[in-house]
Amino acid sequence: MANILIVDDSRTSRRILRGILEEDGHTIIGEAKNGQEGYDLYKQFEPDLVTMDITMPILTGVEALKKIKEEYPDSKIIMVSAAGQQHNMIEAVQNGAAEFISKPFEVDAIKKVVKGVLES
Repeated sequence: MANILIVDDSRTSRRILRGILEEDGHTIIGEAKNGQEGYDLYKQFEPDLVTMDITMPILTGVEALKKIKEEYPDSKIIMVSAAGQQHNMIEAVQNGAAEFISKPFEVDAIKKVVKGVLES
């Protein structure tokens, strides 16, 4: 199973994702409230996978994705988006996002996406 970093400015979203991922056997090695914190924790722990919210303060998810990918080209980052973020999703894919999951979260979809990205 994987070591996963959750980056989301919503405490509720982090809690829900943590529950789903831990139930699936993964270890949550850290949680960050913004893109800068996410980047710093990535450097510290080098997790197997990151779930990265798109809309966050300080550094957006896309900005944090770019910084992580620049230094760690093999990093696996799944972007988390709410409805209506099509433009951001396209930019994230162009910058190396592995996949997307949408809010509100669907348990089976999240497990399937995480499994697929980890196996790729």
